[in-house]
Amino acid sequence: MRAHAIYVGRYTHMKKTFLIIFTLLSLNLIQAQDFDLKDFNEKAATADWLLRYDLAAWYSTDTLMTKEKERIGKLGREWFCFQDSTNTWHSVYGKYENGKYDQVFHFIVKSQSEVTETNEQVDQKFLDKHGQALSRAFEKMKPISDSTSIRFNHYIKENDKGNLDVYIFPAFQPNGTAVYGGEFIYEISPENEIVDDKSYYQGQFLGFKTEEPKEIWLNYRDKEKPTLGSVFFAWYYKDYFTKINIDNKTSFSMPFNEGGNYTWLNVTKDPKEEAKKKRKKEREERKKNKQRK
Repeated sequence: MRAHAIYVGRYTHMKKTFLIIFTLLSLNLIQAQDFDLKDFNEKAATADWLLRYDLAAWYSTDTLMTKEKERIGKLGREWFCFQDSTNTWHSVYGKYENGKYDQVFHFIVKSQSEVTETNEQVDQKFLDKHGQALSRAFEKMKPISDSTSIRFNHYIKENDKGNLDVYIFPAFQPNGTAVYGGEFIYEISPENEIVDDKSYYQGQFLGFKTEEPKEIWLNYRDKEKPTLGSVFFAWYYKDYFTKINIDNKTSFSMPFNEGGNYTWLNVTKDPKEEAKKKRKKEREERKKNKQRK
């Protein structure tokens, strides 16, 4: 099941983010034009939603584990959370098989201390399309999941087009390691077709132990913009490390603790300085190659 997550902070401080970014980047208008603030804010909002989803999942999973083992034994992988029209969270646990979702548990999640099981049956079409999309996403990333011992968490949400967005990220590992380097994001139609794939995989998963607070750097220098997975990682683990830096090709991004409230700090890199670093690295590589000969 899901690894427990700790949720700290809300997305209520993004107005301060605008002020900080514009203040910093106004010092260099050319560099400011290079940072896609709209794209970043959309990813930050999604990352915050993912955290709230994770919190509902955490609370409901704790309650689930107190239930009868016979009922728990009927579950598959295709469990999920959703919000109703009042923004109240629900968690559904069951199994998708032969084109149908069999609901076993349905919890209403209002807080950590208020998780209530209900006999209310969720709309069958709603269950089936969510179960189908999750099953399709698991199938798509099976070559990756089968090749590693890394545990993953999944999230799902219906978008404005009526398709299902499925997000699969490395979970907080049982040994206390925060893992990054792979994110699997699929938009799946009601016809079970993957109509958009925004996945990103570095070829290996990397991680940091969370035992002692420290500053860490996430290497995404091959990407022009912060990926959703990197933004989610930084927002999720911001209280575990003293500072989390997302290092992209042309910018740095990091959660910033301002008087107990978190916001985002985004700074574009100086192209001249980056060019110097690149030339220095190339010289060092040439030197190493000569020494090997």
